[in-house]
Amino acid sequence: LQKSLNETFGADIYSEARKEVLTNMFSRPMQMALYFCTGILEDETLFHHYALNVPFYTHFTSPIRRYADIIVHRLLSASLGASSPIKMEKGAIQRQADHCNDRKMASKRVQELSADLFFTIFVRVR
Repeated sequence: LQKSLNETFGADIYSEARKEVLTNMFSRPMQMALYFCTGILEDETLFHHYALNVPFYTHFTSPIRRYADIIVHRLLSASLGASSPIKMEKGAIQRQADHCNDRKMASKRVQELSADLFFTIFVRVR
């Protein structure tokens, strides 16, 4: 998809803006990844990563970026025996995951509305 977009939009001063808008529109329907506590879910097929086609998957980035990543780092470290076990019940971990998912969805919605506003102004000016 990215290669096709690069070839389609050429190299004029608005090509990057057009490509970015369409890339954003193409990715909106994709299902958003969700944080969850594995101890809560009984169906292990829910751990599957569709695009990577792997049966078990966890994702995290640098723990300086997001609270959810700090939790994932701590849980992974504890599960590997590199640190002491986390003193949180599964339900509490799931509540934290739900809160992180809610904040992530709200942030994504604001991002989408901002892009819509930019696009509206861009079209109105042109």
